[in-house]
Amino acid sequence: MTELKNSETMVNLMRAFAGESQARNRYTFAAGICRKQQLHVLEAVFTFTANQEKEHAEIFFNHLKELDGSTIRLDGTYPVEVTNDVKQLLRRAQHNEYEEFDPVYKSFAETARREGFAQAANSFQQIAAVEQTHGNRFRYYADLLENEQLFVSDVKCAWMCLNCGHIQEGLQAPKSCPVCQHDQGFFIRLELTPYGGGILRAN
Repeated sequence: MTELKNSETMVNLMRAFAGESQARNRYTFAAGICRKQQLHVLEAVFTFTANQEKEHAEIFFNHLKELDGSTIRLDGTYPVEVTNDVKQLLRRAQHNEYEEFDPVYKSFAETARREGFAQAANSFQQIAAVEQTHGNRFRYYADLLENEQLFVSDVKCAWMCLNCGHIQEGLQAPKSCPVCQHDQGFFIRLELTPYGGGILRAN
């Protein structure tokens, strides 16, 4: 087994830590842009994902615990995404997440396994699957926004206000919430809410 301090896995763990940390910040910045444009549901999507990226960063960082106090020299490439175009932010996030899924974390897992770091390999493999989910999430919301269906549905559905929890059925989200008066940007399809979806309407 290769020593961690002499391994490619050490460098890959730090690359992953740096990448996840930057993704967290980019998504936090994107959430702020969405908030300014009153796209509060997309603000929530970016913030939700940013918090998960923080956890990924911590997982990768903890694999470096035995090197506490040392410094790791790192060369890498990271995306520059400075735009107020929310559609572009969603599509770029989608691309980056899919790239992490495959080939980046897939190859990192293979390297870690070859060098004898089974736990690190497992983290790369499992987090890769999460990144694919992130990519799917960003793609879904980018599609809705580009097709002008973020607040409009082809079929009658339930919409929830993210601010107060009011639920209302219709082909589109209310222009403003009748309970708290927050604007349409706070509404999300009930089926897409993180904690409950359809069961919130069960008898």
